[in-house]
Amino acid sequence: MRAFATLLERLAFTPQRNGKIIHLKQYFAATPDPARGLALAAITGDLGLKAVTPSLLRGLAAERVDPELFAMSYDFVGDLAETIALIWQPASTTTDVPLPELVDELSNTPKSQLPARIANRLDTMSANDRYAYLKLATGGLRVGVSGRLARMALADFGSLPLAEVEEIWHGLTPPYANLFAWAEGGEKPEAAAHAPFRPVMLSTPTDLAALNGYDRAEYVAEWKWDGIRVQAVSDQGTRRLYTRTGDDISAAFPDIIDALDFDGTLDGELLIKRDDIIAPFGDLQKRLGRKTVSRKMQESHPAHMRVYDVLMWEGHDLRALPFAERRGQMDQIIKTINQPRIDLSPLLDFATWDDLAALRADPPDAVIEGVMIKRRDSPYLGGRMKGPWFKWKRDPMLIDAVLMYAQRGHGKRSGFYSDFTFGVWDADALVPVGKAYFGFTDDELKELDRFVRNNTTETFGPVRALKPLKVVEVAFEGLNRSPRHKSGVAMRFPRISRIRDDKPAAEADQIQTLRDMLN
Repeated sequence: MRAFATLLERLAFTPQRNGKIIHLKQYFAATPDPARGLALAAITGDLGLKAVTPSLLRGLAAERVDPELFAMSYDFVGDLAETIALIWQPASTTTDVPLPELVDELSNTPKSQLPARIANRLDTMSANDRYAYLKLATGGLRVGVSGRLARMALADFGSLPLAEVEEIWHGLTPPYANLFAWAEGGEKPEAAAHAPFRPVMLSTPTDLAALNGYDRAEYVAEWKWDGIRVQAVSDQGTRRLYTRTGDDISAAFPDIIDALDFDGTLDGELLIKRDDIIAPFGDLQKRLGRKTVSRKMQESHPAHMRVYDVLMWEGHDLRALPFAERRGQMDQIIKTINQPRIDLSPLLDFATWDDLAALRADPPDAVIEGVMIKRRDSPYLGGRMKGPWFKWKRDPMLIDAVLMYAQRGHGKRSGFYSDFTFGVWDADALVPVGKAYFGFTDDELKELDRFVRNNTTETFGPVRALKPLKVVEVAFEGLNRSPRHKSGVAMRFPRISRIRDDKPAAEADQIQTLRDMLN
């Protein structure tokens, strides 16, 4: 367990992607099976332990620590697992329990016995091991490593093709002994899963100045809609819908699954579509993350897939073909499928990059996010590389807002107030319109943290209410009506783009500014 705890600490405090990969590779090399496979599964979110709830952990803490002391400590630290790990009575002697033993214990201990078993383990661990153990138990590692990055580290460790690792991943189960055997020179595991996920081809951001360096005749363009990228797979009777990172969201979209009456793999955008109208992202968000979806929800929020590309069709791998050829086949494929829930993204008509800029500046639908630009001769390659595909998103919306509340961050930010709620004026009162926890530099974070500490008016558990003094410029990608929010609006991907110390709070934007943006 100690080696796993050290790995999590290094990952949490290493900001660079390459540095995280190095730490993972070193851990894989130094750790035997099955511990390294269980660690990989924990990091990728595939371990599948019983969820240890926050209420269970708070109950354990209440038995050992004064409630007021714990509340103040939690307010300062901002992370439940870290607070318990630090405040728990230090062990006179510590024991390094093997990771597989702990995983087995958390998996198989009856629910009624779990609190006592966890407390006994905490009694024999160092603070660092306790933190890692609690993160393992709750499933919330939060060390800045995505599932794809972890698989990249494994591929790099074994000099394996990342695309091949991605393709067999969903057919494998922890602790991945056959996967690590392959990485160390053994045979490649067979892909046991039907309808496997295949690595998605990604685009790079661009602008007009960069595009002028390319020959327009070599590229085509289409609208980028404000949904989520998905991969629809139908293989030997098995149907799956994946996100761009390989998460299976089939259960939330049975209406799309029912429409996958073909043998192949399609790449596209998942949307909510009523008749000919594409709904805002907020409507799609109501279905994301659900384990089941009622018939009523399917009728009120009907799912739709707008196809961008084809990877496999009727047993043939089309990824090596140029995009122009794949596109030609897609026209016939969509006609063959003949499903109202699935259509083909149309290509845009433009002669010059300036023409495309004009289209982007005035799209025909408010929910269009920008344009996708694809080189005609590009094969379908998993991952992100500069040149074949570009994404030219619309310029972000901007408002000036006032900081209202602040909360401590997690991990390396646990000592700083870094999560902010901001608002705009509704007559003489501030109404919250969004939350943001990134967009600022480390120096700006320190500045904001000092402001919070010096201008707190009230505390609500871990949250501090602030004097309405600090103005920030907030950038966001979209805006939806939301009856769940007091302001009536919900922002998509808000971030603090600038601290406006030049502007008094009274000159921040009014709620009407956002309502005008909606219209």
